[in-house]
Amino acid sequence: MTACRKNAIHTAEWFKNHIRTTPETAIMTGTGLSECAETLAIEHEFHYSDIPHFPVSTVLSHHGQLIFGTMGKRHKKVMVLQGRFHLYEGYSPLEVTFPVRVMQEIGIKNLILTNAAGGLNLSYSAGDIMIIEDHINLTGENPLTGPNEDAWGKRFPDMIDAYDKDLIHRVESTAKAEGIAIQKGVYAGLKGPSLETPAEMTFLRTIGADAVGFSTIQEVIAAVHSGFRVLGLSIITNMNDPAKPVPATLEGVIKTAEKAAPYVNRLIDAILEIL
Repeated sequence: MTACRKNAIHTAEWFKNHIRTTPETAIMTGTGLSECAETLAIEHEFHYSDIPHFPVSTVLSHHGQLIFGTMGKRHKKVMVLQGRFHLYEGYSPLEVTFPVRVMQEIGIKNLILTNAAGGLNLSYSAGDIMIIEDHINLTGENPLTGPNEDAWGKRFPDMIDAYDKDLIHRVESTAKAEGIAIQKGVYAGLKGPSLETPAEMTFLRTIGADAVGFSTIQEVIAAVHSGFRVLGLSIITNMNDPAKPVPATLEGVIKTAEKAAPYVNRLIDAILEIL
């Protein structure tokens, strides 16, 4: 047994000693999106710094809290992470994905991830919600590097259907019914934290990316390895047009993400009805 799994088991047992029931769905929120679980009824709340073996968020707008509660019309039990960990913070892929491994040891089966992303597809607009239908890992990192933990998953997990098609269809149909502007595309993951040059924007568009960000992909790889159903939602917080580059600011990203959060919340509520 690897040291990482020992720690994940310890953390999972710690949670089980503090919560009454175990949820099957986890929600991980990104920059400016901590309020996308606004219908959450809190039962237990923990700061990351109080959780054994857990990393700590260092990014503005990542609250660094883990919540157990109920959400949606059917009051589904959920585990919500308000903030995530990034490679650019100096965390290793194993540390970035440690929450996913704890989820697996707890008994989570479904993972919904949200993030803030720069738009590359020029048909998009800032504030759009993009369903992630595929991704391109350009971080140079993978949480499965090293000895495989067979109890977590197989050595070579297939990533063809990393993002659950049934969940994608549910989001599309809900967005159409409620008049929510929705896109569907490919998310490119970089290590960061420096933002893209115009040449990099052009390259990313050329290889088929519709949006770009510094998160999500490591967690998705670990979740697929764990056998989870995965849904990814990106908020397009700024547009990256190499012909007309405009500097992006964290404040602007957060403001746009916060405006979109209520719509993301409605989509998540709809997903929880079928999980």
